[in-house]
Amino acid sequence: MNLMAGLTPDHFIWAMHGRVATIRLNNPERKNPLTFDSYAELRDTFRALAYADDVDAVVFLPNEGNFCSGGDVHDIIGPLTGMDMKGLLRFTRMTGDLVKAMLNCGKPIVSAVDGVAVGAGAIITMASDIRLATPGAKTAFLFTRVGLAGCDMGACAILPRLIGQGRAAELLYTGRSMSAEEGERWGYFNRLVSAGELEADALALATRIAEGPNFAHSITKTQLNHEWSMGLDQAIEAEAQAQAICMQTKDFHRAYEAFVQKAKPVFEGD
Repeated sequence: MNLMAGLTPDHFIWAMHGRVATIRLNNPERKNPLTFDSYAELRDTFRALAYADDVDAVVFLPNEGNFCSGGDVHDIIGPLTGMDMKGLLRFTRMTGDLVKAMLNCGKPIVSAVDGVAVGAGAIITMASDIRLATPGAKTAFLFTRVGLAGCDMGACAILPRLIGQGRAAELLYTGRSMSAEEGERWGYFNRLVSAGELEADALALATRIAEGPNFAHSITKTQLNHEWSMGLDQAIEAEAQAQAICMQTKDFHRAYEAFVQKAKPVFEGD
């Protein structure tokens, strides 16, 4: 289904580069905070991506030197202080649903981080599959600094798996910024690139991924997420079944035929 090529969101900038979609939050004067509406629109967009045949990878980009400053103080934090428990839980479940939608959209997601990526902005990078950053990027899970727990939007589940329990605990308890150098050394960022090269490198990486066997990529993403909660025997069996499914695809046969002909396979995602 070609659902996404003509998308015109109200609360972020969407663009297509071939079969790679880019997302850029659009309030650079305030370092691109999230609002109730942008949360919901992002959640709905990633839910739709699960059914879209016209997008094979997604890149989250910064806007004018910053990635995302988290939930908007005036548009989100202030109103939350006046909500009852039912309203608060509706909000926290909605923000968690954005992470679920990113994990379950079936498309590899690359985050290109520059400037600040804090609060929910840090969570977006965390929920991505691959992260690039500039040397000046600052990432902070700063929930405790506003009187909240560090366990927000899956942070206590996902962050320790990326950087280890002790490092995650320090960031979640203190709310301090993780420098770009720390992030690369700890395995949070795949690599650091200059600010002038960040967007081009992220698009090139996403394009390379999108040129691969995209049905198989969706299986890889599914298994990366589902195997967190599996034992080793269960995981190996799940991968055996997943790989057998991929062996029925036309892309698998294309790869074999190209190998025999000493040519580069052209994958079509079927």
